[in-house]
Amino acid sequence: MLERVSFHGPGDVLPSGLPVRRLARATVAACSLAAAELAAHRTGGAVPEVRVDQGAVATAFVSERHLAVDGRTPVNFAPHSGFWRAADGWVRTHANYPHHRTRLLAALGLPADAGPEQLAEVLGELPAEQIQERAYTAGALAVAVASVSATVHPLVENRAIGSAPVRPLGEADAGRPAAGIRVLDLTRVIAGPVATRTLALLGADVLRVDSPHLPEADDAHADTGFGKRSTRLDLADPADRAVFEGLLATADVLVTGYRPGALDAHGLAPDALSARHPGLVLAQICAWGWAGPWAGRRGFDSLVQAGVGIAAHEAGPDGRPGVLPAQALDHGTGYLVAAAVLRALTEQRTGRPGGRHLRFSLAGTASWLLHGIAPEAPAPAGPDARPYDPARWLAETDSAYGRLRHALPPIAYTGAPTDWSRPPGRWGTDAPVWL
Repeated sequence: MLERVSFHGPGDVLPSGLPVRRLARATVAACSLAAAELAAHRTGGAVPEVRVDQGAVATAFVSERHLAVDGRTPVNFAPHSGFWRAADGWVRTHANYPHHRTRLLAALGLPADAGPEQLAEVLGELPAEQIQERAYTAGALAVAVASVSATVHPLVENRAIGSAPVRPLGEADAGRPAAGIRVLDLTRVIAGPVATRTLALLGADVLRVDSPHLPEADDAHADTGFGKRSTRLDLADPADRAVFEGLLATADVLVTGYRPGALDAHGLAPDALSARHPGLVLAQICAWGWAGPWAGRRGFDSLVQAGVGIAAHEAGPDGRPGVLPAQALDHGTGYLVAAAVLRALTEQRTGRPGGRHLRFSLAGTASWLLHGIAPEAPAPAGPDARPYDPARWLAETDSAYGRLRHALPPIAYTGAPTDWSRPPGRWGTDAPVWL
């Protein structure tokens, strides 16, 4: 179906020494095509054309930077997050969440109220790998900036499980191909929430479930909570666990974004899930890949960029590590996860029933960017090369958080929805029930 895909719009977007524009538009195109395929199944018509606008993609890939809440622009990285000189190189820290900042400072022997200047002084006296390992031991987040890794992680792992029948879906219009699909969302930050935000756009009933002991930042939820509902359940509490199992019993899709093995104690290991729910589509996301010594480590897009060599590749003339023009590993992985879920839903209903186990990682998307995508082509000339203006793909809406300026969805096929059906509600305030 690839001949049904085309690209247009400004070519001067997401500039980088790596093919970030190609990664971004390809992931959105894959997701758009998967949605179009499911739409064809639901409507009984032909697969719609997919025409992706590169300007819309570029705007969506930095949606967290375009967010404004009653005119206030959120801060995306806290003062203790960023690149720091170590005694023998550079290190990248991530301390946006208060508990991560507290652990980082404690790992380095600093008081809880230590400022960035004190942090810089201590980091400058220690080797980068020693900082990295001390942080890891303390449950904090710091990664030594490395050269480009020769290790290649798979972009996606897709396993069909058994042949259990799944419930048929009735007709639906092209703009809501996932209508009637129930999605449990156990993800945080960007990659997983982008995936489930996209499924919600396409009509799925998405319920995000978080622990009451691990609050999400309001601004992060305001960006990625569109179209979804959000509830809080403690899976270690028997009563809450029973509620969760009731939701899971009639769910079609479960998306998780925790470290490998982190949810196994709650009965959410892949094999245990497929035994109890043989038709379930399980999509898992992690940071560092599903095998190897780093598989169980915490991670975020910025840290993976540092650890696999992207930061070194993008370094400036002064040697300071650089970054991609977007959290492209997060956003790109999110659209690929949504694409894989949509394809699984179609396959289950067109002759290939059974459960699905899908695995993605930020490191896998990074490997694809570093080793699997052809270099960027020159920006197109002529009338299609209009200057990029993100305002074309921004909208405003009222929400429980206030007046939001937000990026519009980039999903593009004939009949695709142009915005979400509902703004984000307050994090964790919805009832744990299906609509």
